[in-house]
Amino acid sequence: MSNFPVATNVPAVTTAQMVEVDRLMMHAYGITLVRMMENAGRNLADLARAKLGRLEGKTILVLAGGGNNGGGGMAAARHLFNWGANVRVAISTKQASGGVAGEQLEILQKMNVPLVTKFASEQMVNADFILDALIGYGLKGAPRGEIAEWIHLANEARAPILALDAPSGLDTNDGTVFDPCIRAHATMTLALPKTGLYASPARAVIGELYLADISVPRGLYETLNVQVPHLFAAASIVRVEW
Repeated sequence: MSNFPVATNVPAVTTAQMVEVDRLMMHAYGITLVRMMENAGRNLADLARAKLGRLEGKTILVLAGGGNNGGGGMAAARHLFNWGANVRVAISTKQASGGVAGEQLEILQKMNVPLVTKFASEQMVNADFILDALIGYGLKGAPRGEIAEWIHLANEARAPILALDAPSGLDTNDGTVFDPCIRAHATMTLALPKTGLYASPARAVIGELYLADISVPRGLYETLNVQVPHLFAAASIVRVEW
């Protein structure tokens, strides 16, 4: 069982505000995307390990999309692989070969982490744990094609699902639950919860809500007029009380 500090009255930001947070981190503070992705991936791996209790002999399937959310999932996969888990990374055929996410993919390839681009439902069923890193806050409408198929398969599997930032298929701004949408047992969102995660419809797909530190400077929030307490004084992951 996971045991993380509980945070209450945690403020939320809109999707547009989160885009601005990411932009300012990179361009005003020099905190590069790879640094944010590494923080996200390490925290996701830590939470997965806490949920599983032990990693040896456990099969973890990481569903990685083609954007930065997928890159965070791949960073988590690297840590979990190093810690002894039996990791499989399902790579979207739209996975970018360049950029920071592409760098994460190259690292996994050099480490000989098993990668699959096509898989049957049996691979979902045989997993002990699934990480959803398909779509982050950049979702535009209902998932389609290959991603939609993977979401359906994940929901049909018995394995608990841990979503990165938001369950894939959830609008992080207004909380619309599209069809299909990952039905997570737990969600680890980054920096601050997005407003859509607090919407009533979202509660059916989020599961337990956790918040992870990606090192956003306090002064950055002040420029956005968002008052944020010292959420991560005790740990880099906190559980958000609804």
